[in-house]
Amino acid sequence: MAHHKSALKRIRQTAIRTERNRAGRSKVKHTVRAFREACAEHKEGLEASLSETIATLSKAASKGIIPVKRANRKIGRLTRLLNATQA
Repeated sequence: MAHHKSALKRIRQTAIRTERNRAGRSKVKHTVRAFREACAEHKEGLEASLSETIATLSKAASKGIIPVKRANRKIGRLTRLLNATQA
């Protein structure tokens, strides 16, 4: 266990950040999975669902929860999936 004041603070900060990042990654996974399932079932409102998914990915990337390039790659792949579904 840490004894220095700064080390104790670092432990507290790490715990908070870890929990926040875990929640953000979970939200990203959930929205991407929901969009893919909606595409597979050919549901209505796929454009709105895609825009929500893009917003979630962009927000996670801007906060550093996931890398920016990964977010861009997922956005591109999901957009291609939507276009293929509508065609």
